[in-house]
Amino acid sequence: MKISYNWLKQFIKLPEDAEKTGELLTDLGLEVEGIERFQSLKGGLDGIVVGHVLSCEKHPNADKLQLTKVNLGNGEEVQIVCGAPNIATGQKVPVATIGTTLYDENGDAWPIKKGKIRGETSYGMICSEKELGLSDSHEGIMVMNPELQPGTPVADIFKIENDSVFEVGLTPNRADAMSHWGVARDLKAGYQQGGQNLELITPSVSSFHVDNRSLRIPIKVENSNLAPRYCGVTLSDVKVGTSPDWLQNRLKAIGITPKNNVVDITNYVMHELGQPLHAFDAAKISGNEINVKTLPAGTKFTTLDEVERELHEEDLMICDAEKPICIAGVFGGISSGVTEHTNQVFLESAYFNPVSVRKTAKRHGLNTDASFRFERGIDINSVEYALKRAALLIKELAGGEITSDLDDIYIKKIEDFQVFLTFEKVNKLIGENLQEETIKSILASLEIRVNNVTETGMGLTIPSYRVDVQREADVIEEILRVYGYNNIKFSDKLNASVAFSSKFEDYKLQNLISNQLMGQGFYEAMTNSLTTPVYAKLSEEIKKEYNVEMLNPLSQDLSVMRQSMLFSSLEAISYNINRKKNRLKLFEFGKTYHNYVSGRNENKHLSLSITGNRRAESWNIPSQKSDFFYLKGIINSVLERLGIKEFKASATKNDHFSEGLALNSQKSRLVEFGMVKKSILKHFDIQQEVLFADFNWEAVVEASAMQQNIFFEIPKYPAVRRDFALLLDNSVSYEEIEQIALQTGKKLLKEVNLFDVYQGKNLPEGKKSYAVSFMFQDENKTLTDKQVDKIMGKLQQRFEKELNAELR
Repeated sequence: MKISYNWLKQFIKLPEDAEKTGELLTDLGLEVEGIERFQSLKGGLDGIVVGHVLSCEKHPNADKLQLTKVNLGNGEEVQIVCGAPNIATGQKVPVATIGTTLYDENGDAWPIKKGKIRGETSYGMICSEKELGLSDSHEGIMVMNPELQPGTPVADIFKIENDSVFEVGLTPNRADAMSHWGVARDLKAGYQQGGQNLELITPSVSSFHVDNRSLRIPIKVENSNLAPRYCGVTLSDVKVGTSPDWLQNRLKAIGITPKNNVVDITNYVMHELGQPLHAFDAAKISGNEINVKTLPAGTKFTTLDEVERELHEEDLMICDAEKPICIAGVFGGISSGVTEHTNQVFLESAYFNPVSVRKTAKRHGLNTDASFRFERGIDINSVEYALKRAALLIKELAGGEITSDLDDIYIKKIEDFQVFLTFEKVNKLIGENLQEETIKSILASLEIRVNNVTETGMGLTIPSYRVDVQREADVIEEILRVYGYNNIKFSDKLNASVAFSSKFEDYKLQNLISNQLMGQGFYEAMTNSLTTPVYAKLSEEIKKEYNVEMLNPLSQDLSVMRQSMLFSSLEAISYNINRKKNRLKLFEFGKTYHNYVSGRNENKHLSLSITGNRRAESWNIPSQKSDFFYLKGIINSVLERLGIKEFKASATKNDHFSEGLALNSQKSRLVEFGMVKKSILKHFDIQQEVLFADFNWEAVVEASAMQQNIFFEIPKYPAVRRDFALLLDNSVSYEEIEQIALQTGKKLLKEVNLFDVYQGKNLPEGKKSYAVSFMFQDENKTLTDKQVDKIMGKLQQRFEKELNAELR
């Protein structure tokens, strides 16, 4: 936000320069990110002085050039070559002296140097109005008032405005500081804390009066919740034209292009007082009435930018008797704006519901100075005052008369907020014991009224323009920023205690697994917990009635809290694939949110997403696609790293997956994973396979904490390996083989591993071949072939009997 230093001085006589004032603003919480120099005329006419032409002779080497002698003051006479046809002896002219920088119409710099023109030296340049930037006239040099003294700076004659403009990084809560008046209020409080009591000069509206009642436009507000206060007044015989220089300079300094005096006044008052205004051409208001209401969805409306928009049923509109003429608090309509032909004006000042304005602006992709202020909350008590201020300025600068009473529709008065402030809380949060009188002084400078004082605290009334101060902590923050963060003393002593921390703390396990996954080639993702309700249509796992809905959503696409980690992960995958990143391995720690009948529930998850090849392309390693078993291996490594070894696998019923598994502990489900269904991928325009795993992180942490670490001595005796190639029915799972083997081998069988699977030629129909290895070891002695063969024989018998297996 831009704030003009000169404009501030209209409200408060600042005792310091712009640099010092900027430092105070930053200390007060209005961070000044930079200070820019503004000149109403680029270059400020610096180095340009009044010259007196003493003589004018024809150039000896050019027919269209003149040699002049010019007095620049203080007895200094210089020779200047001039080509203007109207140059003559005795004239007073503007002279750009050597070292001066002029600017062309594109803003490019043009330095004036000593030079030779056709063999004659020229010590400067006699300028036209266009070369000075005063007008487009360049038919000849500018002839000035003959009474002017040579050497007089031309900038003093034309009253060039030099200003310093603060770029303030305004935080969203500081709606009260969205104007020069609001910033001046803060400066007054800051200087008062420093011992300087400065007067705050308020623009007077005491001269406001109705000249006649020849043009009354009745106002009707259908929904006072969306428009709690609406004021309007009419002015007639207005002459729309160019604004005076002072008004144009104020607007230009803060980056606003002047349009005409009426529109410029509404912009001026908005940036002066923080109250948005809108001026309508009263002649274009059909039926001479204003209706503030919503319209049916799909209604067409063309805004000032000539874009036809389709209205939402919740968009608040300003309408006349026949049609909408303005989107309330956001943007005007093309058919009702003020033009050079306007002579009757209806002037609007209102307080619109901040949530309603924000939703409307977001829906239509609009961000205006007015919506910026209405969204954050303006001072409802300044609505009438700002309207009077603008009406008086229009009378002053555009003529005309006030031709109606000021209509003020304010059905339900909003009371100022009450807060009780305890001294103990003040001292605790600030970290320093402030005197009661100091607190009272700061509150008074902030216009926070003290209603009563007790031994424990104060009862306060917050002014209406501080819409962000509604809690005791907010008041303490106000006291602290005025008292000065830099004035808080810090102790040299630091007290701390050592607390016991379990190795199973959530954050420790989270860091442990994050490091492991990063080592396996994963990148951590952080996606938005807000999502669209449309995803409920993609899966039966997502119940619409379980959505946690936002009361004030930024948009329809971010209107509910997510019930699943899958869809936000797919959004990230789709985004990357569209940018040619086809090989992805992502993990995310996040939460899901559910609004069950029993109450709202929040669950923490770890999600894994894999798509594309396992490794980057390389000349010496063949490409290999990521598949279900690759994901399963990653999952097993995560559980193993957390010490979780006991779990059971079962088929998942989650309809996110075309095929998948669930791993369960004795108490709860640990993880579900599988191949994401193509119908879901199609919604995100993803044409390659995506593998996804969803860990119930809270259950994983609980299961990890229940595991006991048992340490064993490293075996001294060698292990023995035996292999079986088993011909099995397709219905037999590896899990069944592993269970039978471990039951049979008991203590000697240490490991079972499936190292090859074959299905195809040379095998009977409905059969498959598993190659399984068995690792045996005795901690006390070396195993003999006889012992191992005995166990392998038992295994063969059980496989043949229970699984109908055959040895190949």
